[in-house]
Amino acid sequence: MPATREEQIAESLNRFQMPAYTQIPNVGLYLKQVVAYINDYLDPIRDDPLTVSMVSNYVKHKLIPNPIHKMYYREQIALLFFIAVTKCVLSLEEIRFLLAIQEKSYDTQYSYEQFRRKLEEALHHMIGVEDRIPPASSDDSEGHILLRNTVITISHKIYMDRYFYYAQLAENEEEKSDSGTQGPDRQPGRNAK
Repeated sequence: MPATREEQIAESLNRFQMPAYTQIPNVGLYLKQVVAYINDYLDPIRDDPLTVSMVSNYVKHKLIPNPIHKMYYREQIALLFFIAVTKCVLSLEEIRFLLAIQEKSYDTQYSYEQFRRKLEEALHHMIGVEDRIPPASSDDSEGHILLRNTVITISHKIYMDRYFYYAQLAENEEEKSDSGTQGPDRQPGRNAK
């Protein structure tokens, strides 16, 4: 029995997991390696992969620090994960604004881990694994509140993207199946004798 659309979405979102900050390579990766590394992790939730030109653009616009001797390290890769995921709902200027707020109070490792954890919680909530997304509290900083709301928006966008992706797949399969059942005796306009 084929999986329902909800089961397909749940399976896709369950497969998604970003690496912990300390798991991100810090040995220095070339641009193409960075792009492949990030795309491998984001594949379950994204149809439009990160490209070399996108990363170059983020460096040019100073969203991430320049590579060191053409190599990217843990901090830059963590920032690229954040940008690659949030760009589905935010402009580059809005991403820059969020990054600036985070940088005022937290280091990259803390910010990345908060983002990773909250995104996984929100995605699990979307598929019923988590009962609810933890509410914001009056003690939360502006950065925490903005991050929470960004992650909720992203999780809804990812869910809808996955829904439409699987709906389109089903439609394509149905069209393929319908065209395959039209044999020579079933062609439109052919007289049966």
